[in-house]
Amino acid sequence: MTLPPYNKTEKPMNDNVNHPKHYTEHPSGIECIEITEHMNFCVGNAIKYLWRAGLKGEQVEDLRKARWYIDREIARILNNTEEPSFMRKAND
Repeated sequence: MTLPPYNKTEKPMNDNVNHPKHYTEHPSGIECIEITEHMNFCVGNAIKYLWRAGLKGEQVEDLRKARWYIDREIARILNNTEEPSFMRKAND
């Protein structure tokens, strides 16, 4: 499925579903999803929380969430696996 490109020149006043303000206010003019959709889940989520830190809710909480996803990705790499441990068979 191909998604339509985000038209940066025609930003809606407030679109919390399609283009939430806390993901579109970056000084670069790039929307967060334009970057994170090219990453795996944990790395993309870490970037998402770093991107919005301080723009939605508590900044420290967002940074802690980013760290949680980074730690999970590091564990996945160190365990040399592409899937979470709960999805692997007991004998693996």
